[in-house]
Amino acid sequence: MTREDGVSIISFNRPESYNAMDIDTLKQYLEKLKAVEANDDKILIVTGEGKAFSAGGDIRMMQQINDLSRFDELMDVISEMTEKQYLLPKIVISAVNGSAAGLGLSVALNADYIVANEESRFGMLFAGIGLVPDGGGHFFLEQRLGAHKAKQFIWSLKQVNGKEAEAYGFVDVMVEGDVFNGAKQLANQLKKAPLLAFIATKLLYHEKNIADLREVLQREKESQLKMRQTEDHKEGVRAFLEKRKANFKGR
Repeated sequence: MTREDGVSIISFNRPESYNAMDIDTLKQYLEKLKAVEANDDKILIVTGEGKAFSAGGDIRMMQQINDLSRFDELMDVISEMTEKQYLLPKIVISAVNGSAAGLGLSVALNADYIVANEESRFGMLFAGIGLVPDGGGHFFLEQRLGAHKAKQFIWSLKQVNGKEAEAYGFVDVMVEGDVFNGAKQLANQLKKAPLLAFIATKLLYHEKNIADLREVLQREKESQLKMRQTEDHKEGVRAFLEKRKANFKGR
């Protein structure tokens, strides 16, 4: 985490794996959110190093989680991280450089503003490995798209570009060129606003909705555990690692 003139910045920093999130990354992100919560900055920018915001959960990590205690630990960290970001008394900006996929998209959506350019990419993609979204993905997509469009987007395996995402409703600010610079420009505009009033409005809505988010996170955990036992999930992971199309059987 770095700080610049009233703005905290958290960057995912595994560029060699497109910032895929293993459990260590998730724990580090949670600790950085706690540090931001404790400081005096009023704005947080979240972004990724290299060519992606985040490709989502590290699929090799998923393969290695074979017992219930490790699964519980992973999902509980994701839930705590999601709640911490949602209730953060700051204005949160996601600067989506490249791809925000799976859990990476859930993190990006858990922001007050999403900044993107035409090269940005957005996709849930969990269905490709026979799983359901986590990190509150169902909750955040429903808030932005409504349940009907949200479920069809999740099922579609689409990865849409910045312009398409803006039309869908999950990009708030489109920029030309570097998205991080665009996010900093937005932050500079916000610093001229009555930010305490903005944050009070944010918390009014988010504290009202936190019970719904917690229920979604628990349901996502239960559904993830159930789906991990299916043949479709095992086939989806094999196909991903073998770089081929999955042959799902609906079981």
